[in-house]
Amino acid sequence: MSAPLVIAIPSKGRLQADAAKLFARAGLDIRQEGAERSYRGTIVGVKGLEVAFLSAPEIAREIGAGAVHLGITGRDQVEEAVPDFAERTEMLLPLGFGHCDVVVAVPEAWIDVVTMEDLDDVAADFRPRHGRRLTVATKYINVTRRFFAGHGIADYRIVESLGATEGAPATGAADLIVDITSTGATLRDNGLKILADGVILKSQAHLVASRTAAWDAAQRRTLDKVLSPLRTLIGTSA
Repeated sequence: MSAPLVIAIPSKGRLQADAAKLFARAGLDIRQEGAERSYRGTIVGVKGLEVAFLSAPEIAREIGAGAVHLGITGRDQVEEAVPDFAERTEMLLPLGFGHCDVVVAVPEAWIDVVTMEDLDDVAADFRPRHGRRLTVATKYINVTRRFFAGHGIADYRIVESLGATEGAPATGAADLIVDITSTGATLRDNGLKILADGVILKSQAHLVASRTAAWDAAQRRTLDKVLSPLRTLIGTSA
């Protein structure tokens, strides 16, 4: 008998609520097993499927590792948690919620810094002027490194953010940030501006498949029972 297809779904918060609503509209009712805080569940009427309730970052990691077949998580989480994400994952379907941009933001007082090229100039000149490297606060360490390397910026140091990243420049914890934003309002409220070419990626929740998980024919048929109604619904709503 085939092992069940395992789909990871956010365990709490807005992503969980939005995922449950979308699946219900597609006729896919998600049910938790046992107690309210159980981390296992099912989709009513879909045999051979098991739901695992995890946090969004955990979902991305488990997809990359092949521990689950599918998951609902943001593109930003996948690109941060899975270094070789293009080889290990497949973005099957954008789900239309959880929208945010990962951006490079600098203090508004840096009036001459408008582009990544300007930031490269600042980084090159920063150590001679200040005796230390330019510091970047972020939760997106891997995403930041790839993006900065693509722009030829090497002379900087990442400060891992454990709290409200947008406040780091004001407190002196970092010189600039890489963070997510939906409207930019919080950045502006903290005296920050997004560089003209500083949008690293535009993210939203996706149904993501693992290329490293073990798939058999039965699991692929079960995938179609989930993917087809979602594609029909989202195509109709587009």
